[in-house]
Amino acid sequence: MDERTKKEIQRRRTFAIISHPDAGKTTLTEKLLLYGGAIQSAGSVKGKQSDRHAVSDWMELEKQRGISVTSSVLQFEYDGFCINILDTPGHQDFSEDTYRTLMAADSAVMVIDAAKGIEPQTRKLFHVCAKRGIPIFTFINKLDHEARDPFDLLDELEREFGIGTYPMNWPISCGVTFKGVYDRRERAIHAFDDAHRGRSRLNAIACDITDTEKLDALIGENLRTELVEQVELLDGASFDFDLDAIAKGKLSPVFFGSALNNFGVEDFLRYFLQLTPTPLPRTTETETVDPFDDRFSAFVFKIQANMNKAHRDRIAFMRICSGKFERGKEYYHMQAGKPIKLAQPQQMMAEEREGIEKAFAGDIIGVFDPGVFSIGDTVCTKDRKITFEGIPTFAPEHFAMVEQIDSMKRKQFAKGMNQIAQEGAIRIFFEPDAGYERVFVGVIGTLQYDVLQFRMKSEYGVEYIKRELPFQFIQRIAAYEGDLARLNLASDTRRVTDVRGKNYLLFTGQWSIKWALDNNPSLVLEDFDHQ
Repeated sequence: MDERTKKEIQRRRTFAIISHPDAGKTTLTEKLLLYGGAIQSAGSVKGKQSDRHAVSDWMELEKQRGISVTSSVLQFEYDGFCINILDTPGHQDFSEDTYRTLMAADSAVMVIDAAKGIEPQTRKLFHVCAKRGIPIFTFINKLDHEARDPFDLLDELEREFGIGTYPMNWPISCGVTFKGVYDRRERAIHAFDDAHRGRSRLNAIACDITDTEKLDALIGENLRTELVEQVELLDGASFDFDLDAIAKGKLSPVFFGSALNNFGVEDFLRYFLQLTPTPLPRTTETETVDPFDDRFSAFVFKIQANMNKAHRDRIAFMRICSGKFERGKEYYHMQAGKPIKLAQPQQMMAEEREGIEKAFAGDIIGVFDPGVFSIGDTVCTKDRKITFEGIPTFAPEHFAMVEQIDSMKRKQFAKGMNQIAQEGAIRIFFEPDAGYERVFVGVIGTLQYDVLQFRMKSEYGVEYIKRELPFQFIQRIAAYEGDLARLNLASDTRRVTDVRGKNYLLFTGQWSIKWALDNNPSLVLEDFDHQ
């Protein structure tokens, strides 16, 4: 590999930001972009201060509700680094999108509300990261509000997640008496001033913890006494700083701050870029792929239609795992088994896009998808045919039947359902041989119903009637010796197919599954996610 390409890969940092809803994840994302110069001003995420919306929330529904319902890709430059942020939905109803996005990240930033501590969705997402063994950084947010004792928060992190913590800074009080943070590595105080609201950069005040006079002048005698005691306790009882443990996801560096006020964000970014890894190796079915291998390889982790109404196209998001991508060059699509040119390659800033000529391992690129890609597909050079390990899929937990209202819009209804089905987040099924007359929708969380309804109306001009169904389980038909139409099934079981022609059975309970297996001896069923 030539030296220039190697340097480009070395300066890549690709990470996901995860949290429970309302912990401040999208606000932190915006402030990171602000420091990187990618945006000029950060809007109020919930629209309280202005009508601006979060940059990473590109879908109209997100702007209206003030929540993230789909992951976003944001790339910007900062201090010589090329940073790829994967902003993920916090709401559990969109957890599958988040899980997939985490597969494309080299590290994760976990945002925690200082008053609430670990919440259910944070817990789930952490375990996905831990399973992959990727570095996890913690940003404890909202210190300008009343907060829990910081030692309790650290103890909860260590106890719940079974990892060590190393506070990079330490809060000086919280809420109305919040004075800032003490930087443990620089032995300096970053003073919080609510008036500046992050509009000016903070100058750290070098201050030895033993300089009583200077500390008293900065934060007052009472808070000085408390700070000295806490820092002594930290130095004596906390985990040691260990780069190797951080790299293996066994030790989480912890930062305290207030994303809304920009406080602690730039310090976090500076330290984070020093500690987070360059692009990590990726595992295939046969080998481990080194990012510095000359041969290009990438996998598809997300497909999104109609990100920009002006384009009306579908974008496949690819994580580059090795080598260098070059526009116009022919690569190999493993699942299709044929050469392919990746059309209209672009880098993303939420829904904004910019055409590119090249990209490197660690980058996330979007390419035009004419309907040939699926989640998990591998693209690589023809001289190295590899397949990356599969991306997890999750069985739907809620089912409904939808029927279009205006029969004159049958074509638009079919197109919309087909395109959204191929994105993979919302499952679309049909009765065999019935086409789009009646469509069955399977979702992980019911908020996805609202997303589907909104998108069908806004993107395809179609409205429909939805009727929720009592099905609780879905199984794929792996094998059957006879005619599927003649399966002996209980009256509350339904056979359906998906857009790729796979056959499934929908069941209302375990009893119905047992009936199907007992009365059809050659029938073999598989779990939905066994694909």
